[in-house]
Amino acid sequence: MQQSVWDYPRPPRVEECFDRVVVRFNGQVLVDTTTSFRVLETSHPPGYYLPLTAFLPGALQPTRRRTVCEFKGVAAYLDVVLDGRRADAAAWLYPDPTAGYEALRNHVALYPGLMEECTVNGEVVTKQDGDFYGGWITRNIVGPFKGAAGTLGW
Repeated sequence: MQQSVWDYPRPPRVEECFDRVVVRFNGQVLVDTTTSFRVLETSHPPGYYLPLTAFLPGALQPTRRRTVCEFKGVAAYLDVVLDGRRADAAAWLYPDPTAGYEALRNHVALYPGLMEECTVNGEVVTKQDGDFYGGWITRNIVGPFKGAAGTLGW
């Protein structure tokens, strides 16, 4: 069933998800889980928030980078490091999410374009354009999507 990102709400909705999500980095499975959350927001492909405990131990390293989401609060970024390969600030989490987004605590989102491969139920996802948003595009998600050049003011 197709989902238009223009039918997603604003402010964003957090939705429990039981799809199988597998992320590969540097030739290894970084995370493989069937429990996650999707964040659905108008004009954005879903962002997947994966349980911190599902990641390979030691593969996520804290950084000093922080950003603020008007809805979810302060995001803390993580480098993904595995066997000498590093993806700087490729992941983020909300250590103390704002009211309504508490489910995201201890869950990590990733930029799919900085990973080797991200799949949802076996389908390889396409990254959202741009370098700010971390949406995951599957064949059932339709746009147009915010993130590409010229879409900042949408």
